[in-house]
Amino acid sequence: MKRALITGITGQDGSYLAELLLEQGYEVHGLVRRVALEDASHRLSRLIGIRDRIHLHAASLESFPSLYSAVNRIQPDELYHLAAQSFVSYSFDDAFSTFRTNIDGTHYVFESVKQAAPQCKVYFAGSSEMFGNAHEVPQREETKFAPRSPYGISKVTGYDLARNYREAYGLFVCSGILFNHESPRRGFEFVTRKITSHVARIKRGLIHELPLGNLEARRDWGFAADYVRAMWLMLQQPQPSDYVVATGETHSVQEFCELAFSHAGLNWQDHVKVDPDFYRPAEIHQLIGDASKAKRDFDWSTTVSFADLVRMMVDHDLAG
Repeated sequence: MKRALITGITGQDGSYLAELLLEQGYEVHGLVRRVALEDASHRLSRLIGIRDRIHLHAASLESFPSLYSAVNRIQPDELYHLAAQSFVSYSFDDAFSTFRTNIDGTHYVFESVKQAAPQCKVYFAGSSEMFGNAHEVPQREETKFAPRSPYGISKVTGYDLARNYREAYGLFVCSGILFNHESPRRGFEFVTRKITSHVARIKRGLIHELPLGNLEARRDWGFAADYVRAMWLMLQQPQPSDYVVATGETHSVQEFCELAFSHAGLNWQDHVKVDPDFYRPAEIHQLIGDASKAKRDFDWSTTVSFADLVRMMVDHDLAG
């Protein structure tokens, strides 16, 4: 039985990935902060359905000894490094903690594997935010990075660390350059879930307005469960490599609003209010990915359309 270790197992991607690995017959381990174990009903809510089938261990990305100890004890065959400070807007407010978590934490993970379990295959969660306002559309694995946020900068550094551990030390490390991927498990601070949760509250008459920033910002949005399948497939390849994972379609925040409100029988223009406070200091106007390499190497493609994804998220929040 293969053994997998997931950092960030309590998040959207971690929970979907844990379910997938269990379906594939893995023994699944996850690293969580100790406070999560002490407040399981809240912090482990995405894992409720599989909590008795996985093994959780207390560790911190800010502590190399705790990460090394966990990797050495578990001896995973595969490690999926998903944990990060991943809210882009917050990274502008506190770049120092974003760098500490996303850069140092990633370095600690790679070094722990190098020292304690060098046979382990590692997945690093990159991000489309690494491209920033790229000069090439769509963005491919060869597209030059031009990050526009502390979060994007931290992910570029993690990507370079992954490449260095692969080339200098021979570790099997793959970086997934994942474009935006959403689901009903998305955190409420992200714009997609902010929209769908507000739609549900407006429908119930609890609130009337939805404040948003740049409605013209365009993103390549897909379904998170499809994207974790790509993570797993990367580590099943004979040689490590890096892959863009995306739908190849781009939609604006306004389009997302139109679909979400319409699905609930509402007119988005009656409720959405543009608030300059929600604009980023440095905005990215369009991201769209070319996943041809993933399609060619392991036949990956999306299974949920943009419209179906929006409706899925709205239905979940209306039922909540």
